[in-house]
Amino acid sequence: MYRNLYELVFDLTGLSVPPLRIVQSFGFFLACAFMGAAWVLYSELRRKEDLGHVPSTRERIWKDKRSSPVEWLAGSVIGFVVGYKLLALVIDFSTISLNPQDFMLSADGSVLGGVLGAAISAGLRWWEERNYGEPKEVELTIHAHEQVSNITMVAAVMGILGAKLFHNLENLEDFAADPWGSFISFSGMSYYGGLICAAAAVIWYGRSKGISAVHLSDATAPGLILAYGIGRIGCQVSGDGDWGLPNDAPMPAWLSFLPEWVWAYDYPNNVLHVNLLRDFHRMGLESVTGKAWPTPIYETIMSFMIFGFMWWKRKSWTVPGMAMSMYMLLNGIERILIEQIRINNEYNIFGFGITQAEIIATLMIIFGSIGIFWACPKYGERWAKWGSGV
Repeated sequence: MYRNLYELVFDLTGLSVPPLRIVQSFGFFLACAFMGAAWVLYSELRRKEDLGHVPSTRERIWKDKRSSPVEWLAGSVIGFVVGYKLLALVIDFSTISLNPQDFMLSADGSVLGGVLGAAISAGLRWWEERNYGEPKEVELTIHAHEQVSNITMVAAVMGILGAKLFHNLENLEDFAADPWGSFISFSGMSYYGGLICAAAAVIWYGRSKGISAVHLSDATAPGLILAYGIGRIGCQVSGDGDWGLPNDAPMPAWLSFLPEWVWAYDYPNNVLHVNLLRDFHRMGLESVTGKAWPTPIYETIMSFMIFGFMWWKRKSWTVPGMAMSMYMLLNGIERILIEQIRINNEYNIFGFGITQAEIIATLMIIFGSIGIFWACPKYGERWAKWGSGV
């Protein structure tokens, strides 16, 4: 496994690029996932604008308005924090790069770097405003696709917070043992927790900008499954604990053209520092080889297949809500299937063991199926009328 990009690049190419030690592999693929989703959303909003489904808005802003004292202070504080960490990282890179996460969340840093950072921030602000004229209010046309960067930021912040929240709710014992460590760890995230919180925040933001919730949902749907697949690559590369149940069975002959880790893998050097064989025995699971089903690989493959299908069909789905309904149905089915070979904590409901993901995936299948039914041509007009008023 590769905890950071340095290990990945070095193993694949033999090149030693020390600065890559501070780039965590899971975080890198998570960033790629958000960028992929942003690209899809940008493309879809532009397409929907051309079709007249998503309107542009008019906003009044101030031009040549100088920064207030509070803005000067906020910029200087941010510059101080960046410089405080950055100079310390440069000076003691060899030590800090061994555990950049702990360093970033600690109070360690360089005061000199902080002062320089604050000075640079203030200097750049002064340089930008030096030729400002008389402040005046102007009206601008803001297109929906121009909001993508803000939407992505809202989704990223609320998605990560929601992912950590739902994961900790599912693992209360671990959270109680180390609340702060559980919350700040880059491992242990619930995709559905992130999806729920991010979706609520994005819909709220979209409505504040005059974007229909239904059309915005449809525009985001293909990007959601693409981002999910990319994120699972990060899970596989880093070994963040999203592996499956023990798999001691020999690889079938018909799969012999593939590497063995596609069938079973023991995730050496994973970011959790877990020995799978010992961990399986701790959980009361039988295992001889200490290898597990590499479920992140399977989810990546299924997610990319679903994305390909949705990207191919998106233009033919003319009734609002169809794309999001199809995403909910297909993603729910995919997750239900993968949960059968994954390790997750179960809730006891009416004597049946069921995971948090299975509960949410089941609800997604139900609501997705209902949405597809209502999106059928017979009911299209009624759904479109409701969607345009959201």
